[in-house]
Amino acid sequence: MDTSLARRNILARIRAAQGREPEPSGAEREAAADCIARHPQGPRPDMPADLTARFIEETQKMATTVETVESLSEAPAAAHRYLTQHALPLEAIAWQTLQDLPWAQAGLNVEFRKPRDGDVVGLTDCFCATAETGTLVLLSGPQTYASAGLLLETHIAIVPASRIVSGHEDAFSLIRSERGELPRAVNFVSGPSRTGDIEQTIVLGAHGPYRVHVIVVRGA
Repeated sequence: MDTSLARRNILARIRAAQGREPEPSGAEREAAADCIARHPQGPRPDMPADLTARFIEETQKMATTVETVESLSEAPAAAHRYLTQHALPLEAIAWQTLQDLPWAQAGLNVEFRKPRDGDVVGLTDCFCATAETGTLVLLSGPQTYASAGLLLETHIAIVPASRIVSGHEDAFSLIRSERGELPRAVNFVSGPSRTGDIEQTIVLGAHGPYRVHVIVVRGA
């Protein structure tokens, strides 16, 4: 569901209560952009030249499994291997952005819709990923529904190596430069869902997927 109109209406009412015009002026937008551009960044760790290797290393520390392939067309076969190895269903739901990949040829039955009761596997790509923490950055939208990566037992994410950035600061800079404004939801996914609420014991899958598998595409 597109909520951009509702959001604009809410912000317009807030601005009206402040005695301002419903929409920000060009000068206001320029001032906000200038503030963001000038905002100093805090201390950040040194990062290696090979961000892909760092991303893989960090994401594996959080119980995420990883396979690397050379091209996007190989991703469905990699997903099939993972599901077969873990005796998981060869049926999945997926983001609509993945419709052009050869899923059926790889032996998978994939439907491009939001999850329903009984679905086990969700397939997504990502807007980008951060090497510093091995984190997936997922932006919600009509074709990239957040539920596909947050609700099901198993989440398989395709990560183009060219979309791996150093840290969260770089991810937000990329969102601003490519999208202009934030979508309804920006989800930072760092491995399977977990909790340590009960006796300080880590339990996977408490509030979402308890399996996360990443397919890194070096040639994309």
